[in-house]
Amino acid sequence: MENTEEKDVAVEELVHTVEGGKFLSFFLGKEEYAIEILKVQEIIGLMPITPVPRMPGYIKGVLNLRGKIVPVMNLRSRFGLKEIEYTEETCIIVVQENQYLMGVIVDKVSEVADIDGDQIEEVPSLGAGEQSDYLSGIGKVKEQVKMIVDVERVLFDVPDDVLDGSTKAAGAVA
Repeated sequence: MENTEEKDVAVEELVHTVEGGKFLSFFLGKEEYAIEILKVQEIIGLMPITPVPRMPGYIKGVLNLRGKIVPVMNLRSRFGLKEIEYTEETCIIVVQENQYLMGVIVDKVSEVADIDGDQIEEVPSLGAGEQSDYLSGIGKVKEQVKMIVDVERVLFDVPDDVLDGSTKAAGAVA
């Protein structure tokens, strides 16, 4: 029990304040999410994903992106949402954090939005829901709400073997 409490405290210390700027917004179902645009390397259509044994269920496998091996995560599964059939709008957002790449399957990409710092609020405490742990802020743009994904926590807080098997981003020093 103590270990869990220590982990919760450590996770709370990792929370960082999101500054305003440009964000790529995308949908999972009817909910709109956003990722800082500077962390997005590219957006690609669905392509063959090679399953890798003994990975968490939300890791669909890896893909070969112009010679780089990139792990691919189904964000619906990561958030505990029901998986759906892929559509023509389903795509993969390739995200870079430090030296690592991760592909993220989303239902559809929406837009690049400017969200000022004063339009971003802290994530309210929503109880024991894990999904709120994956958010770093909530952006209010016009009459819309965009949940800002904590890229480091959602995409890269995964078992080491998920990232160890991937090709590090070009030009990065290990």
